[in-house]
Amino acid sequence: MGTIYNREMPLMIEKAKPFVKWVGGKSQLLEQFEHYYPNELKNGIINNYVEPFLGGGALYFSIMEKYKPGNAHLSDMNHDLILTYNVIQKKHEALLDFLEQYQRRYDETAIDKRNELFLAIRKQFNEQRSGINYKELAENWIPRATQFIFLNKTCFNGLFRLNSKGEFNVPFGKYKTANIFDPDNIKAVSATLQNAEIVQAEYSDCYKKVDSKTFVYFDPPYRPLSQTSDFTAYTGEEWTDKQQLELAIFFQKLDREKGAKLMLSNSDPANINPDDTFFEKAYRGYNFFRVSANRAVNCKGKGRGKINELLITNYVKE
Repeated sequence: MGTIYNREMPLMIEKAKPFVKWVGGKSQLLEQFEHYYPNELKNGIINNYVEPFLGGGALYFSIMEKYKPGNAHLSDMNHDLILTYNVIQKKHEALLDFLEQYQRRYDETAIDKRNELFLAIRKQFNEQRSGINYKELAENWIPRATQFIFLNKTCFNGLFRLNSKGEFNVPFGKYKTANIFDPDNIKAVSATLQNAEIVQAEYSDCYKKVDSKTFVYFDPPYRPLSQTSDFTAYTGEEWTDKQQLELAIFFQKLDREKGAKLMLSNSDPANINPDDTFFEKAYRGYNFFRVSANRAVNCKGKGRGKINELLITNYVKE
């Protein structure tokens, strides 16, 4: 008899959490972030949440569960990530059918043959990209989202990296088990996303979605702490200091013209070089805080440990 996968509705709907592993994800920092949210969010004055670098969405899921702002605008430049969010929002039952099949294929494949399975699905994922219309929900979005989740759960460290041709090129992660089919969380994520507009867009496109009762959280590709810690190629485009400074200008524009509450995360150069004041100059006049994260400062993990990350806000912590 094959493995039985439970599709029954749970007795209690669990809290939604990220359905993908994502480099720089904020799940581990949520408890610390609680101290730095604006009072207007906690007091119910803010009724709109905007996150232009969505990634795994840990902050969104946490804020929606605790503070329930009425509306949300979520965006990211990663086409397949946004496609998958939209499938979960609108077609989660059909997605679960596919995920269950992929879970069974993975579990029933001999351990020494799983790399072949991974490479075959990765090849399909790359070859089929040109046939996807990312602007309009279609039936082929569902297997596409399934492949995206499968690759994320089985690739090395949950990385999403594209080469210069726009092809996903992360190797197999060699996991004995992989949680590809997670119906309870997919259902919880779908329910949480019902109030959200989810689009593939540049961060600057969120401007028209922001007003004085909005909380905006920016989690851009981090400025590398070292030459080997650059994990910013998740859209196929590299983020440089030029892009970091352009974001700082946009942050100031929102502050000046919209009156929204703004919070931004980034790496803390002081972990490596105390004299590096890049962000202090870029965000002069704003409020700086530091939170402690367990990160690797290079791709081989040799620098893994507790390091500080920056939180920059346009409001005073009270």
